Amino acid sequence: MIQKYYFINKFDTNNIDKQDKQTAIIYRNYLTKTPDQTLILKIKKYCKKKSIKFYLSNNIKLAIKFDLDGAYIPSFNKSLKHLAYSYKRNFRIIGSAHNLREIRTKEIQNVKKIFLSSLFKKNKNFLGINKFKLLSKLTKKKIVVLGGISKKNIKKLSLLKKSEFAGINYFE
Repeated sequence: MIQKYYFINKFDTNNIDKQDKQTAIIYRNYLTKTPDQTLILKIKKYCKKKSIKFYLSNNIKLAIKFDLDGAYIPSFNKSLKHLAYSYKRNFRIIGSAHNLREIRTKEIQNVKKIFLSSLFKKNKNFLGINKFKLLSKLTKKKIVVLGGISKKNIKKLSLLKKSEFAGINYFE
């Protein structure tokens, strides 16, 4: 069974309704300076009703306050403040990285899983299959595939022996 992570920028029940219980929602609230707490609570309630895990991006304090399933730390966030927070045992902190230095940062931040990108999407962080495999062997943390996953290339994940992936386009 494949665990999937779906990044959303806006709350759209139609897209969430299409997801199965193996899909977790990660709300990236980068469009506004201050997070819309009412919207976050609305997404939480909807995900709970659908039995879908819900993570908040880049705001661990708020994720703990609202008793979400966890928080996602983007690669650009190097903060260690959250290490002083106390939270429930089943609360998960996950994060992304693009290179070895960022992988080491995520290890120090004590994330449970590292989203390594970009596997297929040809952007400035493009790794490709070989470099991806090499980097993923340099950590003991669980690696989640990120970047450019589509219905066409999903079968290539078996080459990496990875059972988890994240993205946007695959889900829409």
